[in-house]
Amino acid sequence: MSTRMLNNAEAADLIGISPNTLKLWRHQGKGPPFTKNDPASAQSGVGYDPADVAAWKAERKFASTSAYSPAGRSNAKPNMSSSAGTSA
Repeated sequence: MSTRMLNNAEAADLIGISPNTLKLWRHQGKGPPFTKNDPASAQSGVGYDPADVAAWKAERKFASTSAYSPAGRSNAKPNMSSSAGTSA
């Protein structure tokens, strides 16, 4: 069974933004992954897999505002092992 793809307006509604914002994000490479219906045609539509939109939203869930701040993100990075040939 194949999943029905969402159009731009449906995906934007699921995210909670305007369709124009989602279009802008797509051009900027920001929004969720999308499928171009005909890559050879600039005028062809796009589709969004509902699972991709849900995963994209889930990646952006935070417990506090400090969790997505630059300092919070640097603290959340995995600790790299110092055994990779570096000396302190």
